[in-house]
Amino acid sequence: MTGADETASPERVDDPIDATIVREMSANARATLAELSAATGLSVSAVQTRLRRLEARRVITGYRATVDAEAVGKPLSAFIEITPLDPAQPDNAPELLEHLSEIEACHSIAGDASYILFVRVASPRHLETLIRDIRLAASVNTRTTVVLQTFYENRPVLPA
Repeated sequence: MTGADETASPERVDDPIDATIVREMSANARATLAELSAATGLSVSAVQTRLRRLEARRVITGYRATVDAEAVGKPLSAFIEITPLDPAQPDNAPELLEHLSEIEACHSIAGDASYILFVRVASPRHLETLIRDIRLAASVNTRTTVVLQTFYENRPVLPA
């Protein structure tokens, strides 16, 4: 990647060929340059150049495997809303909780809570321990919703 400011927003994808590349890569991050070439009608080298440019512009920010949580011993997932105990305390909960590997995502939200966390753990006991750790680390109240079944997640992010 480039040395650009990582907090800067990426440029919008307005080019239809770039949008096709983003759509194909979002659906299958292991797509080959030849497959992208066939989807776009461009040469392999032209696709590779565009792909590198999309990475440099931070439109494509990385590649990762999607792992079955049950297969790796974390079948229980939950959403945990957090609210500061003292509204005057610094708004640094994401930094204070970053070390907790069970937290898969942290989102700033509108509403009564400040943030909502998505977590995966091995058991109800582990969830209870994690909630305690979250409360202690960030001085927050929590409200937890356990996920019973997930119908879909990790869907491709497609250009508008």
